[in-house]
This record gives sequence, structure tokens and C-alpha cells, in this order.
Amino acid sequence: MILKGKKGIILGALDTKSIAWKVAELAHAEGAEFILSNAPIALRMGTINELAAKTNSEVIACDVSLDEDMNNLIDAAVAKYGKLDFVLHSIGMSLNVRKKNPYTDLNYDFMHKTFDISAISFHRLMQTLMKKDAMNEWGSILGLTYIASQRVFPDYNEMAEAKSLLESFARSFGYHYGVSKKVRVNTISQSPTMTTAGSGVGGFDAFYTYADKMSPLGNASAEACAQYCISLFSDYTRYVTMQNLYHDGGFSFTGISGDVMEMVAKAGE
Repeated sequence: MILKGKKGIILGALDTKSIAWKVAELAHAEGAEFILSNAPIALRMGTINELAAKTNSEVIACDVSLDEDMNNLIDAAVAKYGKLDFVLHSIGMSLNVRKKNPYTDLNYDFMHKTFDISAISFHRLMQTLMKKDAMNEWGSILGLTYIASQRVFPDYNEMAEAKSLLESFARSFGYHYGVSKKVRVNTISQSPTMTTAGSGVGGFDAFYTYADKMSPLGNASAEACAQYCISLFSDYTRYVTMQNLYHDGGFSFTGISGDVMEMVAKAGE
């Protein structure tokens, strides 16, 4: 019960495969109360009401690209709970990926939407929280990211730049939020994970397998990521902020593994 008495918001739970869904289940088990939120279209497509019933949570629609919706979400959360202790931003969307537009021939209107929803919304979220003084001191804000922000994964498309921007916002806003309110802001760079959104990326199965064979501990599951998130919402990590934290089984620091070398050797035979 390391989150007993803590209140928060979890954005991005779509279905049982979602990392945000796993975080909500575990946060509830650890004693937290929270509001669940996602875009209106995602609420219609997903099964979030099942999660809400299971965790005794309220669901509030929020288009994170709209200031009005973000204001309404934060106002509702504060009205329900008072100041908040944790917020999870687990949101990413690329129409270029959905339309299978190659990186060298992108639709820029789609790209603007990608950046707005997947990254700028993180700044919008934190700015709204700060302006409304909605976070308790030593509160924790998390965003989910991927190592394509720093290395090239061709089929990840412009989501790579969106994740780079997300991580930069965590560092920059984390400084200001830490100075003013002792609120910590971090991103978790998760292994490729079998979520609905992740599996929509071209070549996902291949680089999921590659990452698993490259990582000394193998790919981290959605459930394991949820456990890491809970630890960062807790009081045990009060002095961790402005960090991009790798949760990837060691992939990020492995040059090459024995399994991958064996795969390459067999392919060359």
C-alpha cells in the first residue's frame, strides 16, 4: 500500500494491453485514488469503463491538444480530490504512422498533430497543473517514451522526434516545477511493448524480437513498467527528477549480445 492516500490522474488507458491500464490496476491495489482520462474517440473505441468499475474511478474525456479540455480535467480532479500527488502521461499518436507514410515523405499537418498530441500535450498538462497549483509538494509526474528519441528506428517515423521533445519537456519543466513546488518530473524509456499503439508501428514484431535478444534481461513487460511507475509515484523516489529512466532490460547500454551475434552468423551462412 505504498500509494495509500495518494490521489492522481492517469491519462492514456485504452484497453488491457495499455501500460496505463496496468498502472491503474496496480495503483488501485497500492491504495491510490485517481481519475482516468483519454481522448473522446479513444473512450468510444476502448473499454475504459471496465477499468473504471474495477478501480472505483471516474472517467473524464480530454482532448489533450485543447486548453479547454485540459483545464476541465484538472479542475474536475482538484474538485474531487484536492491537490494531486501523481499524474501519468501515457499518450502517443501519429497519423503518418497509421497511414504508413514513409519518413522521407511525411504529411506536415499530420506531423504537427503528432507533436501536439504526443509531446506538446505533456507541457500543456504540466503548465495547467502549475497555473492551478494543482500538485502537492513532492508530487510526481511521469511521461512514457522510447529509445527511438535518441537512436534511429526507421519505421518509428516522426514519433522519434515527438519522444525527443517529450523528454526535453520533462527536463526543462522538471527544473521549474522542482524549484517552485518540489514536484518531480521524469520520463520512462520503456522496452518495445505489445500494446495496441506499439503494434501499429511498421516492423514491430521484428524489432520486438531484436530488442528481446539484445537485452540481457529481455524486454520489460507492461506489468513490470507499471511497477516502475508506481515506485516513482511513491515517496521512496522523492529526489529523482528531470531524468529519462531506461526500463528496457539493459538494451540501452548493450552494444551487441551473443544471441544477436548468433542470429547474424546464421543469416550469413
